[in-house]
Amino acid sequence: FVSCMERYRRIGQELYASLYKNHVQMLQCGYSKAAKDWMILEEQLFYRRGPLGDASRSLESRWILDCYEGPSRMRRRIQHANPRVTMMRMKSEVESCCRRFYFSLACFLLINNAISQGELTLNGAEREMDKKGSDCNQLTFFPALHESFHSEDFLELCVERQIILQEFAESEKVTLKCSVAVVQGHTALEGVLLFGKEHFYICECFVLSPLEEVYCTRHCLSSISDPFIFNLCHKDHAVGDQMCSRYSYHDIKEIRLMRFLLQEIALEIFFKNGYSRFLVFHDSDRNKIFKRFCSFQPALKSKGITEESLNIRKHSGGEKTMVQKWQKREISNFDYLMYLNTLAGRSYNDYMQYPVFPWVLADYHSETLNLTNPHTFRDLSKPMGAQTVERKRKFIQRYNEVEKSEGDLSAQCHYCTHYSSAIIVASYLVRMEPFTQTFCSLQGGSFDVADRMFHSVKSTWESASRDNMSDVRELIPEFFYLPEFLTNANHFELGCMQDGTVLGDVQLPPWADGDPHKFILLHRQALESDYVSAHLHRWIDLIFGHKQHGSAAVEAVNTYHPYFYGDKMDLNNIKDPLIKSTILGFISNFGQIPKQLFTKPHPSRNAQGKSSSGRETVLSLHSSGILPPFLSSLQNLKLSPVTIKELNMFSVLSDYPKGAIGHIVHTEKGILAVEKNKVLIPPLWSKTFCWGFEDFTCCFGSYGSEKNVTTFECMADWGKCLCAVCPSATTIITSGTSSVVCVWELSLVKDKVKCLNLRQALYGHTQAVTCLAASVTYSIFVSGSDDRTCIIWDLNQLTYINQLPAHKASLCSVAINNSTGAIISCAGSYLYLWTVNGQLLASINTTCSPESRIVCCCFAEVMDWDTRSIIITGSTDGVVRVGRWGRGKGILIHCNKCGKHLVLCRELNPSLALTGKPSKTSPAVTALAVSRNSSKLLVGDDWGRVCCWSVDG
Repeated sequence: FVSCMERYRRIGQELYASLYKNHVQMLQCGYSKAAKDWMILEEQLFYRRGPLGDASRSLESRWILDCYEGPSRMRRRIQHANPRVTMMRMKSEVESCCRRFYFSLACFLLINNAISQGELTLNGAEREMDKKGSDCNQLTFFPALHESFHSEDFLELCVERQIILQEFAESEKVTLKCSVAVVQGHTALEGVLLFGKEHFYICECFVLSPLEEVYCTRHCLSSISDPFIFNLCHKDHAVGDQMCSRYSYHDIKEIRLMRFLLQEIALEIFFKNGYSRFLVFHDSDRNKIFKRFCSFQPALKSKGITEESLNIRKHSGGEKTMVQKWQKREISNFDYLMYLNTLAGRSYNDYMQYPVFPWVLADYHSETLNLTNPHTFRDLSKPMGAQTVERKRKFIQRYNEVEKSEGDLSAQCHYCTHYSSAIIVASYLVRMEPFTQTFCSLQGGSFDVADRMFHSVKSTWESASRDNMSDVRELIPEFFYLPEFLTNANHFELGCMQDGTVLGDVQLPPWADGDPHKFILLHRQALESDYVSAHLHRWIDLIFGHKQHGSAAVEAVNTYHPYFYGDKMDLNNIKDPLIKSTILGFISNFGQIPKQLFTKPHPSRNAQGKSSSGRETVLSLHSSGILPPFLSSLQNLKLSPVTIKELNMFSVLSDYPKGAIGHIVHTEKGILAVEKNKVLIPPLWSKTFCWGFEDFTCCFGSYGSEKNVTTFECMADWGKCLCAVCPSATTIITSGTSSVVCVWELSLVKDKVKCLNLRQALYGHTQAVTCLAASVTYSIFVSGSDDRTCIIWDLNQLTYINQLPAHKASLCSVAINNSTGAIISCAGSYLYLWTVNGQLLASINTTCSPESRIVCCCFAEVMDWDTRSIIITGSTDGVVRVGRWGRGKGILIHCNKCGKHLVLCRELNPSLALTGKPSKTSPAVTALAVSRNSSKLLVGDDWGRVCCWSVDG
């Protein structure tokens, strides 16, 4: 591939050299727009893009945090820019760039021919080029942004605007333009927001001129009048990073009114694909812009912050506020804290107001963590400045010694620093990009002195709770779900401490056994523990509630500098720009108090077991980390038959099997099942997708009926289909003997299937793809192949993410845990457990029989902090094996370095349960599913039977 890449590069450079004189001729003839467009192409193609330039720089291994928000707004996904990923993306870009190159070469020759014949005017050439490029996603020569230019302006034309024009939808008409600042972490980029007919466009590194013309930042002076926001947008920013992103109004999940630098001037736009953008309207009315969005999407007006906003599972049981759901233990402590952070305007996109979470533990020295001992925990009724008697006394003394004054930096307060700021966030996450660059930028371009960097959880706790009068920091959400930030996987040279210790991975407490995964799991268990549940409302009073400021805050030793409070600073009335910039700089560097959510004491959480009864009991137990009956009573499971009336073929003792079961779904109305080579389509599960016909066609039908079948032949071009998965009502993923993974878009009109179009063909496997699994909550899907590899793909962008290393045999089944993102891959009798980012946790041989192999697998999804992940497999020997990842009783199958086990908890044999003795002719288990409330295990076999394992039988 490298030699092929070099050949493309060499041929391209020769072509470029031979065409250079014609390029000059184009400029001389007045065709500056086309000529400059060619310059953009050649720059991207030969120098800036990488695939046809120097590839060595792009092969450095880097872990980069993906901004995708999964369940509970957790950002678990890490992009690992390793050589394999880079080379695969480079391969794709080479093909794309070469198509662009030859297309543009043809366009150039067409113009060149027109120049020599003198037949085309400029507009005529542009129309010709537009016609040539209208049906493909190529670089084309577009007209300017609905603006007319005189001939003397051609040489000064801002060609970077082609980046915007290429994103425009067909027949687009811009109805409104406004200048914005696009906030990304601790920096911002000047940009322009364009409203179209069905799409809007966020243009980064572009300027809206006084005449409302759009130019790039190097062709036009900035339109930002606020000097502080101007400096944020233009410091440390290289010219030439122009980008334009197109979004459909229907892709918006919700829009929140946000503060920026304690001013109500921002909007945060959340998209259905899990990503978001933070826009600051420095010179326009933010509320009017919000109303403009609502005019295109009226549902945005009434949207509050709900379970859907937080990506947490919505529970039935009547209308309750989030406070009531937390009290009744229907949502976890983590979910509720994330809800409060979101409601108070905390944002991942703005490090100055990043989500804040509490220190919950005070024990970072014991060998084992005792969550039943109150002394294990931090005092949640006191801020970090009052965790010890002596420390509290000193801060009260400071408060009493400071004279009250207005507008002075020495205003009366307990703390002149804050518990959350950009530098605190960046220091915690410094081992992971993009926070590494942010930290270095805030430190003047390099890492801080090693002794002052975040290197130990224990020493950081001691500094923030006892030793350092300038340190009152709290934690961030990642401490409860992201083990990757604790390791120096990027191998940064962080320096040496005074005692000679080289900084690398974060030093963990003894009870974590040096394992970041164990630390995160135990830390999350601590957050969800009975002690924290009983006292968390007191911490909420300090951060979001009635003790945030005022007399209650003074009494609680919880007052901060007045500049940190939005309601105490009216920046619009400060006329002196120097004073205003000083205050904004203080806010930017030291932190901002969240919006006050409660003016009265926050209610406490119900004690365990006192919450509710009936259906809510299961929810309460689930959110408290207590396993449901099926999972906690594996040794007492009983077998019972399941009858699926629609198919007339399911009973444990059925004498008339209709074929192997391929897919089982448990809905509110009952259990649905279909045979092999057929899947049910969510979310209604009333339609089916079927494949495996001799003519390679596929068809759609209604569940339980052979009528109204719609057949499509488009899949025939991709060989025999062996597997398929339907992550949503409009997306179907298929693959098979061709080794190509195809993603199809399904068009429905009045609930009828009208069209099946190929969205993307994904290349990566070298042999037939045998299994697929998808997770909408984590926006990934996994493909397994006969070439013994698994590939993780991005479900939104339809791109390669990572490849799981070689397995011992061909892949036969894969599954994804929607709670944690964990992945199971099965090859032969071997089972492999991976994190969502492709890190191997364990691999085991599930059976001693050489003839038995795994056919299907699934997770029993417990809460994401629970160490007892339940893994279920079905094999050719007819046995269902239930295993547990963590620590527990059972047959130890595998143990890795960190001491966690994959434990075989139970073997479920239908023949043994029915007759009292095993059968040599038991049918293979072909499908598995766990009921909605995790109370039943549903099993389908090769004879077309479905049975149920549960405590009740």
